[in-house]
Amino acid sequence: MTLAPPALTRPASVTGPFLRQLVARVPGSSGETWKLTEVYTGDVLTELPQSTPEDIEQAFATARAAQRKWAATPLKQRLAVFKRAHALFVGNARTVADLIQVESGKNRRMAIEESCDPPMVMSHYLKRAAALLAPRKRGGPVPLLTSSTEIRLPKGVVGVIAPWNFPFATGISDAIPALMAGNAVVLKPDNKTALSPLYGIALLEEAGLPEGLFQVVCGEGPAVGPPVIDRADYVMFTGSTATGRAIGEQAGRNLIGCCLELGGKNPMLVLEDADLEEATSGAIFGAFGNTGQICMHVERIYLPQSRYEEFKNAFVAKARALDVRAAYDFGPEMGSLVSVEHLGRVQSHVEDAVAKGATVVCGGKPRPDLGPAFFEPTVLEGVTQDMLCGVTETFGPVVALYPYRTVDEAIGLANDTDYGLNASVWSRDAAAARAVAARIESGNVNINDILATAFAAKGTPSGGVKNSGVGARHGDQGLLKYTDVQNVAVLKKQVMSPRPGQAYEKYVEGMLSGLKMMRRLRIR
Repeated sequence: MTLAPPALTRPASVTGPFLRQLVARVPGSSGETWKLTEVYTGDVLTELPQSTPEDIEQAFATARAAQRKWAATPLKQRLAVFKRAHALFVGNARTVADLIQVESGKNRRMAIEESCDPPMVMSHYLKRAAALLAPRKRGGPVPLLTSSTEIRLPKGVVGVIAPWNFPFATGISDAIPALMAGNAVVLKPDNKTALSPLYGIALLEEAGLPEGLFQVVCGEGPAVGPPVIDRADYVMFTGSTATGRAIGEQAGRNLIGCCLELGGKNPMLVLEDADLEEATSGAIFGAFGNTGQICMHVERIYLPQSRYEEFKNAFVAKARALDVRAAYDFGPEMGSLVSVEHLGRVQSHVEDAVAKGATVVCGGKPRPDLGPAFFEPTVLEGVTQDMLCGVTETFGPVVALYPYRTVDEAIGLANDTDYGLNASVWSRDAAAARAVAARIESGNVNINDILATAFAAKGTPSGGVKNSGVGARHGDQGLLKYTDVQNVAVLKKQVMSPRPGQAYEKYVEGMLSGLKMMRRLRIR
């Protein structure tokens, strides 16, 4: 692991005037601000306005006024905005990455990959939105004489509550299908990582998105989240399971829908015939990509006893060799945690495990010589369920290794958790891997990959089971969840009641005979 202290030159795009222009979008009538810092150094970048309840109410009022006009805009014109936006997002990807890095501390590779997510989402729904939102005419109860048409209407104003680990991907990507469907959006980003989504909104408006349609409010979650939910017509949330429960309860009381992508304690199962080089390389990214701050990253690795030592030695050697440091280029393989506060959580999980009998195979310590929130890539053995990191999401560069004797045992251990967001299975035998995947209780299962293959498949829904969430992003439902269904039914002739003078019993006989005939003819 590289021990050189950081020698930083902040990206040229991250200037004071540019940042002040971005945060000026945030309403903050009280004058209260939050110091938004560069994670690598702790230096203050800008003062982020904090929104009051009155600011939030006004943001929703502005969004609702804009939404009425936007919903009345022909879909072709709405989608044209995103065709232009796609080019702008790709053309400005490096500036986006600069902002993501400076506010989150992640390494350059993860920042540039995150910048690509909204264009991928745009590209997918530009192909699917017209078909998904088109009226669908269906049969009615009486053939030829009745019809029913499914019409998709926007919900109204969607509240998006985005986390700090992928602020651009969640803050912008989750809003894109909502906007395409004719909604307005009020986004609540995390204070620590508000810059990149604010820039994303500026790019959307440059592409022609009406001003006022996409609002941003900022503040601490307990202060800003509830008023956002109280005014929204639908809520999209990504974050912890504990917060997700509170949001789900409030949404339920308000009788609005919500989609919740929550925590994970994701397992990686290495089968006996797996390719060692590929599996260890995958595990490195799974455990330490984005400094372990990925909802779908790996925190538990299950290894066959016959290959346990072989895998462990190769994996630990790669973990120790990782280039960990602060830099705004593509050199480092792992960056910083998002904050000193979060470093404290990660460190407490490791210390708790060691105190209860776990062994640190490598890492296990903060690295203040690299920056205020750096933590070593850490591999543990002997982790049990009486330890915090045995059952609770650590959300850092910490992974535990476990041996297993049979595949059945490995599957049982993988499923022995309250979470079910993502899993990873490694084998040279695709059929065997699929058979294992079918038995894993998880919303996403990647075979011979950690997470990217599933998450980047924008045509397929991605969500969690058990305590890992409700609903999904991506796929058809990733857009349709932001709509209400209106059923417009037409009766061409009054045939759904007895004819004048006809006894009701005769009418019933005819109705039942008609049902039998339609079944035989496979009409109903």
